[in-house]
Amino acid sequence: MQKITFDTKQNSFFISIKEKVDHYFSERQIDPTGNSKLYFKSIIHVLLAPVLYTILVFFTPSTWIALSLCVLLGLDLAIIGFNVMHEGGHQSFSKYKWLNMASAYFLNVLGGNADFWRIKHNVNHHTFTNIEGVDSDIDVRPFMRLHRDQPRYKLHRFQHFYWVFLYGISYVVWVYWDDSLKYFSGKIGEHMTAKKWDAKEHFIFWSTKIGYTFFYLVLPILIVGFVKALIGFFVITFVTGLAISIVFQLAHVVEETHFALPDKETKKIHEEWAIHQVGATANFATHNKLLFWLLGGLNFQIEHHLFPRISHVHYPVISRFVKEACAEYNIAYHEHSSMLKAFMSHLIFLRKLGAA
Repeated sequence: MQKITFDTKQNSFFISIKEKVDHYFSERQIDPTGNSKLYFKSIIHVLLAPVLYTILVFFTPSTWIALSLCVLLGLDLAIIGFNVMHEGGHQSFSKYKWLNMASAYFLNVLGGNADFWRIKHNVNHHTFTNIEGVDSDIDVRPFMRLHRDQPRYKLHRFQHFYWVFLYGISYVVWVYWDDSLKYFSGKIGEHMTAKKWDAKEHFIFWSTKIGYTFFYLVLPILIVGFVKALIGFFVITFVTGLAISIVFQLAHVVEETHFALPDKETKKIHEEWAIHQVGATANFATHNKLLFWLLGGLNFQIEHHLFPRISHVHYPVISRFVKEACAEYNIAYHEHSSMLKAFMSHLIFLRKLGAA
């Protein structure tokens, strides 16, 4: 597949924002990576996960309490993903490389693969956001239609109803199916050429999957029983998948965001990369401090896509610079005032694509 490119002749929009951002950090002599606030909440959630796991597996409470703790553990794993793994994967968690690497590899603790994710997310998604055939985050074919250039099937008429099931199982599908496809094919994306994994990558893949299966399935089955363990595993992974999917879909798959198409012959997007990112992304509930704390600032997706190597703790300030530049260059800045409004926009968009 021919490489997709952007217009590099006109970069004044991004340069304007970057100058203000650079001046902000240099003037105050602060590091653009994480700070004590990020580390404090990360420690809380990282410690909470083994506590909940220990209670569920070794001190199994009554059914309804156990189910409630499973929901809480599922949410906590998603929060760890948002605040620790995601930041580490973007090298924005800390100014120390080793700490970023350790944070990124929390994904392996959660059953995924940090190396696969780095290419899929940092390269494919962040560079080619909402571009069909490259950004795999909008590729749920044939079960859902998230792009107007994707084929429409009869079942898509109901996708604004059955999304909850697909989003819920997305996490366990990611861990076992998606990663396996990448591993055995050697291709992180359909448009990419296959590669051969070295001994270290083989070891990381198999040790991650075996370890995850043992601690999340085998050990609970041995201690609490087959049925209870499977129910608990389903609830935990379903809640985690639902939380992760909703947050990322509200940032890109809503009525206002753009789904650019490259020129068929040149494979070029006729606008600069930063303008494309703003058009393909939307913020939501940016004044909700609790949501900001829990989601690791992922409700500031526009700022995150423009400056992925800057920690989310700085996004509220950076958003002022982005809004100023958008107003100056007459570029739409997509933002929903609440998470509910963003969610409703997502459902309406799903219904429109299914009925089109």
